Amino acid sequence: MGDPREKIFREAAGTLAARRNAVALTGAGISVESGIPMFRGTQGMWEKYDPMEYATIGAFLRDPEKVWAMLAEMVEVLSRAVPNPAHFGLAKMEKMGLLRSIITQNVDGLHQAAGSQRVIEFHGSAGELICLSCWNRYPSPEKIRDGIPPRCECGRILKPNLVLFGEPIPWTAQEEAESEAEGCGVLLVIGTSAQVAPACDIPRLSKRKGAVIVEINPEETPLTYSVTDLHLREKAGDAIFRLLKFLRQIS
Repeated sequence: MGDPREKIFREAAGTLAARRNAVALTGAGISVESGIPMFRGTQGMWEKYDPMEYATIGAFLRDPEKVWAMLAEMVEVLSRAVPNPAHFGLAKMEKMGLLRSIITQNVDGLHQAAGSQRVIEFHGSAGELICLSCWNRYPSPEKIRDGIPPRCECGRILKPNLVLFGEPIPWTAQEEAESEAEGCGVLLVIGTSAQVAPACDIPRLSKRKGAVIVEINPEETPLTYSVTDLHLREKAGDAIFRLLKFLRQIS
């Protein structure tokens, strides 16, 4: 008897090679191996900071200096992070002509740093700051070096250009993500808990249009028994390494 895990990896690789029209939906789990902790869980940011007190748009508008106590810690963690094998593996799949885009819930910019060209940042980016008064935008590292909380030239405290609780998903990102999800032949769902709307609805959009849903996650999620076709029950870096090994054998 062969390893049943090897069989499912071969099936996933064969589907990717046959359809050559994949999209990846990535969540916080793909960046854990880069040293960025999950927001939820015992080591998560929300254990230290109540998200309703620090991570809503209302909290930022009421007291941006207080919210920057949490944001400064997040920015420090992100500044040290580098892409891991999962990020590089997805960039390789793009170069092989198998993966056409990435929809990411992450704000860390690691997909782009790894070389991926088509990245839809569903929740925005920590790499840019925006003024909610005059709408000026600035690169985060440059402004943060001048001091925290960073300020706009107009004097207002800047906000990272990412989606806080209570804010809508940027219209362009949502439209592009839905279009990619509906047009793909395979959706790789990697490292997401599938509990945050509306991102958790993306796999269902793909499924309704006939895509094969390949879930990469060591844990089960709400998708596992309702939407997922193939569940690769490993960490993102290990799973994508194995997928690439089988893809090279096929091609």
